[in-house]
Amino acid sequence: MSAFVVGIILVIVAGVLEGLFSMGVTRTPKWKFENIWGIGSLIALVLVPWPLALLTVPELGSVYSEVGSKLVCITVLCGVGWGLGGIFWGKAIAAVGMALGVSLLMGFINVFGSVGPMAIMEPAKLSTRGGMTLMGAVAIMIVGVIIISMAGKLKEKEQSEGEASSEASGPSTPFMVGLLFCVLSGVLSALVNFGFIYGAPVGEAAAKTGTSPWATGFAIWALVFTGNYAVNFIYALILMIKNKTAGLILSEGKPIYWFWALFMGIAWPGGIAVYGIAANKMGAYGAYAAFPMMLLVSILTGNAAGALTGEWKGTSQKPRTWMIGGVVILGLAFVVLGLANKLLAN
Repeated sequence: MSAFVVGIILVIVAGVLEGLFSMGVTRTPKWKFENIWGIGSLIALVLVPWPLALLTVPELGSVYSEVGSKLVCITVLCGVGWGLGGIFWGKAIAAVGMALGVSLLMGFINVFGSVGPMAIMEPAKLSTRGGMTLMGAVAIMIVGVIIISMAGKLKEKEQSEGEASSEASGPSTPFMVGLLFCVLSGVLSALVNFGFIYGAPVGEAAAKTGTSPWATGFAIWALVFTGNYAVNFIYALILMIKNKTAGLILSEGKPIYWFWALFMGIAWPGGIAVYGIAANKMGAYGAYAAFPMMLLVSILTGNAAGALTGEWKGTSQKPRTWMIGGVVILGLAFVVLGLANKLLAN
């Protein structure tokens, strides 16, 4: 089996993990959002990145010393930006609504996280067949996301049984402010891929110490994850203090709640770590194509999980047809992204 095929399989695994990691938010009803999010973020910060890096990268300290404090700090700051992007994501959805919000956000993240790094680091590549194919794939993916969002809006409308939806009543935040939140979230969330691409010298230094090729990315992710999950944990902690909900962790916590927190804490960073391995397997330009591929699979996984858990119950054929159409278009985008990676490598 070729390295490229292995990379495709791994990017699918990464997308599935990213599409499922937040399931615990809806399955811990007696906890508030900040409880499950805070615990999951803490687990993701403490149990995954640094143990992985320390166990797989010999002389990790010397790796960071070799690349210099500036590169280390910038890589961590990319993680901080990624964490802030998640916070603005919630604000954007609240301001412009789920249907439009998801479409705008996924579009911005794809553009800034895939085409953006190439425009900055290798702008000449954008005018090649591979670069143009990559941009075309991202455009196809955005169309698919818009169609899936429309299907979701139709589903919500039918399930509301004539009741005024929150979007119909009009968001309290002005649309232009909501649009600004979308742009900020898209730019900041895309920094996770900037961190991986910009932090490549860290992986190269790790390789010199005898680190296995599949594990060199862990030295990068330890830095990026620290920035992201620290921001998310601090944000959740602030909410727990403000809302006086910290006590619910022990008073309402059930074993199944702790399972979902553990699942979130492992699947969230685990998916990104697997994505890093996939991008390396897919070649020198793997990160540019694998990133939107992972997002695409995460969208499909999230929607499939929703369908299997009854979220589409009571809907007519129309929204389901829209959803199937969107899925088909996303599948086409996945194929075109793979072609783009091949063309870029050649």
